[in-house]
Amino acid sequence: MTETIVWLPAGVLPYIGAPALQLLDFDASRPYIAAMTKLLDEAVEAVRRLPSDDQDDIARAIIQLAGSDVPTPVMLSPEEREAIARSKAAADRGEFATDEQVRAVWAKHGL
Repeated sequence: MTETIVWLPAGVLPYIGAPALQLLDFDASRPYIAAMTKLLDEAVEAVRRLPSDDQDDIARAIIQLAGSDVPTPVMLSPEEREAIARSKAAADRGEFATDEQVRAVWAKHGL
């Protein structure tokens, strides 16, 4: 039995089931499943050309459609962002609710 050893550059793996010597470029930071349909592969290539924020939005949608347990981020309104910024600034100044104020809020919401 003859054994063939093929040396491949780092990061290059043979494509399983591909004709001899056909290689798939592999970047470990971006895992890529070679068994995608042609349409999905074309969609991914189209998305690669978009700005990173758009790519992330599309990735979240795909993850959600695929039934992943990864939670979808909540989109905040400008008012919500401002409220969070005010809260962080108050915390930076050491301004916190008293125990009595916290209990009052909990009671108001039945907690």
